[in-house]
Amino acid sequence: MPQPLKAVYQNGTFVLKTDCHLPEGAEVELWVNSPRLIPPKISNPSERTLFLRSLVEQMQQNPIPSNAPKFNRESLHERRC
Repeated sequence: MPQPLKAVYQNGTFVLKTDCHLPEGAEVELWVNSPRLIPPKISNPSERTLFLRSLVEQMQQNPIPSNAPKFNRESLHERRC
């Protein structure tokens, strides 16, 4: 039976705001309920397919150089702040 839980996303982890009585290793499915989610601007499936193909082609034409700096989770987090 579904059990609603409230959590806050902090530092890459979901921190529960409500008590949770699940067994260790239980698998859960998260549904994000946030006003900050932005719906896709392209809702027509065929337009979306064309856009994604174009995006992939552009990415393939401009690959990341092999000598580009490597980022890890911490360095990316620091860049957002």
